[in-house]
Amino acid sequence: MSIYAIGDIQGCYDDLLRLLDALKFDEHSDQIWFAGDLVNRGPKSLETLRFVKSLGDAAITVLGNHDLHLLATAHAVRAERKKDSLSQVLEAPDRDELLDWLRQRPLLHYQNDFCLVHAGLPPQWDLVTAQSMARDVETVLKSPDYRVFLKRMYGNKPNIWSPNLTGVERQRFIVNCFTRMRYCDDNGRMDFNHSGAIGSQPKGLKPWFMLPNRKNADVRIVFGHWSTLGYYKGHNCYCIDSGCLWGGSLTALHLGETIYRVSIDCEISSKPGAKKS
Repeated sequence: MSIYAIGDIQGCYDDLLRLLDALKFDEHSDQIWFAGDLVNRGPKSLETLRFVKSLGDAAITVLGNHDLHLLATAHAVRAERKKDSLSQVLEAPDRDELLDWLRQRPLLHYQNDFCLVHAGLPPQWDLVTAQSMARDVETVLKSPDYRVFLKRMYGNKPNIWSPNLTGVERQRFIVNCFTRMRYCDDNGRMDFNHSGAIGSQPKGLKPWFMLPNRKNADVRIVFGHWSTLGYYKGHNCYCIDSGCLWGGSLTALHLGETIYRVSIDCEISSKPGAKKS
């Protein structure tokens, strides 16, 4: 069995199919790990959701910030934005089935010595702690009270970890780490104002995977979320968001004894008019 991790799709369904063809993906013997953000901004979020769901156990998907935004929008706890492209999902006859499936997806997946997340891990967490934090929020998302959580999860504070965090503040911090983190200061305080390429950040900020004394530095982490970073390999981490949505490429990473990248250039039809974010 081959395992491939694929970066942010964001509704670029046609490009996903072309990449799977290039991989000669066999859903009966292979497995695809999706790094989150299956939906939004691209042209075919509905088709993407339906397809990935149809793969069953052949697909592992972690939640990204755009996936959570879809859930919040669908349950009227967050307004749909002008640059969103979620209406096809929201108006689909099978929307409830798709949303229930999406809500059951994890924030972290660990298998074969690889850790898959959408954005990153804070320096204060080792793998065991990160798995525990993910389960905390996953349990809430699967509970009858998930709508209350979706309403309260938005916000930039707290932006630094403390074991004393409880309740909604603890949950919000966990969500922001797994789905929004890019830059931090040396103490692990997250910054949500800058999303540019390495070298463009203000003084005092580092990519989360370059922070000193990172307790998860021994874990091979695969993540997306950072199109301006593009494909990156270093510090025991692999970024596989190579900006398909923005006219770049769609990347798959083979996860095994031999790690290698397969990518395709995106089709012109996948380039939306919205700005990067």
